[in-house]
Amino acid sequence: MRKRHSALIATGAIAALALTGCSAEAEPGNATESKGEITIAVFNGWDEGVATSLLWENILTEQGYDVNLEYADPAPVFAGLSTGDYDFTTDVWLPGTHSKYLETYGNDIVELGAWNDTASLTVAVNADAPIDSLAELAENADLFGNQIVGIEPGAGLTGVMEDAVIPGYGLEDMNFLTSSTPAMLTELSTALDSGENIVVSLWRPHWAYDAFDIKDLEDPDGALGGSESMYSYSRTGFADDFPEVAKWLEDFTMDSDLLHSLENALFNEYDGDDYAPIVEDWISQNQDWVDSLTN
Repeated sequence: MRKRHSALIATGAIAALALTGCSAEAEPGNATESKGEITIAVFNGWDEGVATSLLWENILTEQGYDVNLEYADPAPVFAGLSTGDYDFTTDVWLPGTHSKYLETYGNDIVELGAWNDTASLTVAVNADAPIDSLAELAENADLFGNQIVGIEPGAGLTGVMEDAVIPGYGLEDMNFLTSSTPAMLTELSTALDSGENIVVSLWRPHWAYDAFDIKDLEDPDGALGGSESMYSYSRTGFADDFPEVAKWLEDFTMDSDLLHSLENALFNEYDGDDYAPIVEDWISQNQDWVDSLTN
């Protein structure tokens, strides 16, 4: 079972400072000439963003664009979009998770539309854990080694855990570990293999729910927020430079079943580093749907 993927170890915090400017579409007429260079910004550790970015990399390359993926934490992604260093990203969660970034950068970036509206933040435990609610966690913290395993320090989910969940449920005495999503998934897999209790911060949709025997803890106080939508956002001027791509992204939708199948193919069933053949194979199995994205 896949425990990590190499793309997520990119040192994204400096990526936004190293990018060159984005080029506009070339004049039509030469079938071999690139239609322009597009840089997609991808949040470290967020598999739905990685999966959809790899998908769009393949689609846009087939359509004649030169595509680069740049991995970074959310803060430099939003900053890079606002300054035009990145062209677009597919993984902005609203109205809750990334709202603080929109407060800072919202006037300098452009919403292209929501492509999935069934997202939610979660706190998950092993399915046979002796508790079912976040309200029970503080009194049973010792059963979980007095720790909660989180993801990246800069992630929106981490902020929600620190600002709402932990103080809201009196979990301040538990050790909240933040490192990376791959590290969290490794801890989760190791604990389950050993028959140990574990509590992790997670989100839906995520392939871990298909791969592991886990359950969500109930959130009676609503500290994690309700359902969210996942949006694509671009730099200002992107739609002028790449009108057909902007239109494709505006019309893009992907339900959770399709997303899970792509994530499973990339991060669960596959244990290598070359994602291109995996994406190509997945596309061949879903060709009609993929073709509809650019029609």
